[in-house]
Amino acid sequence: MKILLVGASGLVGQGVLKVLLQDAERPGVTLLVRRRSPDVPQGVRVLQVPELRDKALEGLDLGGIDACLYCAGPLPLLLSEAAYREATVATLECVSRAFARANPRGRMIYVSGAGADIRSRLMPLRIKGEAEQVPGRFALATTVLRPGAIRPVQGERSPHRARRALYALAGPVLSVAVRLMPGSFTTSAAVGRCMLAMARAETSGTGMVVVENRQINTFAAP
Repeated sequence: MKILLVGASGLVGQGVLKVLLQDAERPGVTLLVRRRSPDVPQGVRVLQVPELRDKALEGLDLGGIDACLYCAGPLPLLLSEAAYREATVATLECVSRAFARANPRGRMIYVSGAGADIRSRLMPLRIKGEAEQVPGRFALATTVLRPGAIRPVQGERSPHRARRALYALAGPVLSVAVRLMPGSFTTSAAVGRCMLAMARAETSGTGMVVVENRQINTFAAP
């Protein structure tokens, strides 16, 4: 199996990459990045573009990839609705278009968020709901993960300073919350294992499958 991972520098993407590399049947991994990391694991292919937009993606060799694991996306803090939609929906649309063009039978596994709904009154949840619909427009079989709060358990480091401080302070609380409230809290490892399992799952048609937080936690154990 060959996998395209988008968003590997974020906390969720870091966790997903660790799961892929530790898997007993390690899949071939290609990272689609804007900034190249100096410590790319051996055997991992890297495709670097200045931005995740149609023109930059056109010339990439994405053929032969079975699934795209999409973990990219900004925090909505301090962003206008238009800016958040551009970074969330438009970016996913460009990647989906390029991936579907090269792999019409490919599969998109998208990390959304708990409560995502196009009818939500909350801007971030409404836009996440819009984003969930995007891969289907390109006839891609789509699985959407809707995790709640994610506890990093594999040494992942958030690129956001405020979040790093929050995780450092709230680590013990999050550990308990994952056990007591499996419908609202999960771990980076569970998200990664769930995404890999969904990428490997047999599919029929191009409909959308939604995996809520409680279901994600069923993949917590290796």
